[in-house]
Amino acid sequence: MVAAAAPQLQYGTGRARWVLVVTVLGSGVVFLDSTVVNVALPSIVREFHAGLSDLQWTLDAYLLTLGSLIVIGGSLGDLYGRRRVFVIGLVGFSVASLACGLAPATPVLIAARAAQGVAGALLVPASLAVLSAAFRPEDRGRAVGAWSGLGGVWTAVGPFLGGWLVDVASWRLVFLINVPVVAFTVWAALRHVPETRDEDADRHVDVPGALAVAAGLAGVVYALIQGPAFGFGPPVVVAGVVGVAALAAFPVIEARSRNPMVPLELFASRQFTGANLTTFAVYGALGTATFLFVVHLQRDLGYSALASGVAFLPAMAVMTLLSAQAGQLAQRIGPRWPMTVGPLVAGAGLALMGRVAPGDAYLTGVLPGVLVFGAGMTLTVAPLTAAVLSAVEDRHLGLGSAVNNAVARIAGLLSVAVLPAAAGLATAATPAAFQAGYTRALTLSAVLCAAGGIVALVTIRDGRAVRAQRHVHASHACGDPALCDD
Repeated sequence: MVAAAAPQLQYGTGRARWVLVVTVLGSGVVFLDSTVVNVALPSIVREFHAGLSDLQWTLDAYLLTLGSLIVIGGSLGDLYGRRRVFVIGLVGFSVASLACGLAPATPVLIAARAAQGVAGALLVPASLAVLSAAFRPEDRGRAVGAWSGLGGVWTAVGPFLGGWLVDVASWRLVFLINVPVVAFTVWAALRHVPETRDEDADRHVDVPGALAVAAGLAGVVYALIQGPAFGFGPPVVVAGVVGVAALAAFPVIEARSRNPMVPLELFASRQFTGANLTTFAVYGALGTATFLFVVHLQRDLGYSALASGVAFLPAMAVMTLLSAQAGQLAQRIGPRWPMTVGPLVAGAGLALMGRVAPGDAYLTGVLPGVLVFGAGMTLTVAPLTAAVLSAVEDRHLGLGSAVNNAVARIAGLLSVAVLPAAAGLATAATPAAFQAGYTRALTLSAVLCAAGGIVALVTIRDGRAVRAQRHVHASHACGDPALCDD
């Protein structure tokens, strides 16, 4: 019999430490694989003779399934047991990682990446759900803060670790390293983590809604990636039309659902809608920029995989060191101005990164844009989280966080599909053409990011300090440390 409630653990005790370690490791492999794969892409190109569309699918197959299913993944943990779903997610992620590491060709790699995303959609919300349910209320904020901070370390270390593995051995180790980490985490979870579920949770899971958004995104992204690369033939056009129709049907399905995956009344709040539009713009720009930046450094500037991973670390360091202060600033003055200025500064950083060209020195050509971008994201992320959570009722805190997380994933998914093609990279056949396309793509990313700041200026409440949010309900827990409140 699954318990309705876990023992309320005290922070700092032996069992509490085990729960924290397990949840950080479990979510960490998902965060790691969202960043580490970028540095491996040029090596994948060389081994499989892959084109730009193959690289886009290697990223987007993962984001597609993760972004479209992560909200519903939180519901499954509440229904069937949070530890159980967490362990199932771990095992699935390990199997999919093994398939990625052993893939003989890009189609197998892409399919395995999609499977990773499905497992991650179970694993990530369950990790914070387990943590939230296990700790006593007065220790929950501290535990979530530690989870968020340590998860941020995973994200920051990803490009460095991935680059080192690619340089000393093979890109395949980027995925295979997950297997022993997951094996230990499964053992520790079964031995040390209590099982919980929500006995009052609605037994109805919004499967039609999840299928509609997944099919819609898959069809649209397929058309956006395959069309520019191979032409808009009948299969591509049909996929695009079906995708648009499925996305159009999604709000109708949600309006009629007894227990919708995304209650439409959340978007009656101008601030909630505006904060998610800002999220879409900023994280869309981030997804394209990090994808192309690392590829550009290796392909055109001669960086090793390790050096290209390290190149972006200063931005992560700025975010790690100063995010807490940015959150405190938003607490005092409200999120509107940090969310306005932050994307504008980050956009300026992306524009500088877009000017990086062969022959540029790191300190004078690469680092300035990276630092400016990191400063802008530091101003943006914590206030953005606070704005989302302050815009919803307490009973919807977890759901609001999960929707915002899904928006961030979907933004990256669509931007990786759209912006490279819009910049002409799909047909860039020479180094000069790729350089020109790269600059255009980063410029488009900069404009998109800055647009997020304008949206925040118009939609976010002015001059109101946001309430501190320390507890995210286990249902629909947030899946990204960058999107969780400290």
